[in-house]
Amino acid sequence: MVENNKTYTEIEIFQQPEVWKKVFEEIQGQRDGIGKFLSSHLSNGNTTILLTGAGSSAFVGESVELVIAEATGLNTRAIATTDLVTHPEAVNPLSDTPVILISFARSGNSPESVETVKLLESRLGKLKHLVITCNPDGALAKMAERDSSTHYCIVLPEETNDKSLAMTSSFSSMLLSSLLVFNLDKLDEAQAWVEHVGKETSKIFDNAELLKDLARLDFDRAIFLGSGPLLGIANECHLKLQELTDGQVICKHDSCLGFRHGPRAVVKENTLLVFFLSPDAHVAKYENDLVSSIVQGGGYLDMVLVGQENESMESNYMVPVNKHPNDVAGVFILPYVVIGQLLGLYKSQELGLNPDNPSVNGAISRVVQGVTIYEK
Repeated sequence: MVENNKTYTEIEIFQQPEVWKKVFEEIQGQRDGIGKFLSSHLSNGNTTILLTGAGSSAFVGESVELVIAEATGLNTRAIATTDLVTHPEAVNPLSDTPVILISFARSGNSPESVETVKLLESRLGKLKHLVITCNPDGALAKMAERDSSTHYCIVLPEETNDKSLAMTSSFSSMLLSSLLVFNLDKLDEAQAWVEHVGKETSKIFDNAELLKDLARLDFDRAIFLGSGPLLGIANECHLKLQELTDGQVICKHDSCLGFRHGPRAVVKENTLLVFFLSPDAHVAKYENDLVSSIVQGGGYLDMVLVGQENESMESNYMVPVNKHPNDVAGVFILPYVVIGQLLGLYKSQELGLNPDNPSVNGAISRVVQGVTIYEK
């Protein structure tokens, strides 16, 4: 707990629009260095981009995978370090294939993330490391100092290194920085996109009472649904609400079409449904169908729609989020992130927990503990 009885969690959520401006300035200032470092691999059509991290850091990769693939035209894969450590064979050891390994890390000290770097260095010949981290003193940042020809480290502004357990500013800032890194040629235009998502997010904050009302509802299940890049955001939001409530609210996530194939069975009378609506008109058709089907079927507690307002959709709660018309870098997904953060914050407080450290029995911690790394 810090000044004015605010938790670090609350401060780190509400500071994000201003922090994103600083992130943009950081990337803009390093534009030439980043571009020069990545140019040889990005110009090779056979290059693979691997997006890695543990926990929320892995969900950064999930959220930007499709956007980066479209921006670069390269084979792009999001794969968690927690999967690579146990199954390094998931990355084929093709020595002649250029690989860019993007390591997302708040602390840079997660044992799986450090081990992933070591494993892939032993398996891949043409490997370049881009570390995006919030901690200049973390193990990944220090490893990146070894060789500037194969390593580049972007250390984000100090405010992104959350003091609270839950990743908030760190998650969204790593997300934004990765989108900007692979759209360096559009940075001049991207400044307007970053300012736009900041304004859209501030509108959500101005109407935070709606999220407080939702948190007061008597639910112990929540489902976040999103498609494309918003599927990764749904994954992050499901974790945020679940960890900030110490598991008292069990959460799931899925895509609007995937949800129909079995997972819909979890919807009960104590379930809150959160839809992240895509600005893409084609995707919206499928989302409209699912919302209509669920409304007709009933059997849930309540529903909140997040995205561009749609009169054809019926819901008691609507959180408007509008995309900048010229945004081609996927920056529009940032405001959706704060929905899970705010629901987690307010539900945690509603349950009498400390959002900065909600785990009563210490089952989860800011940096994972107790992981032993074994030699493959």
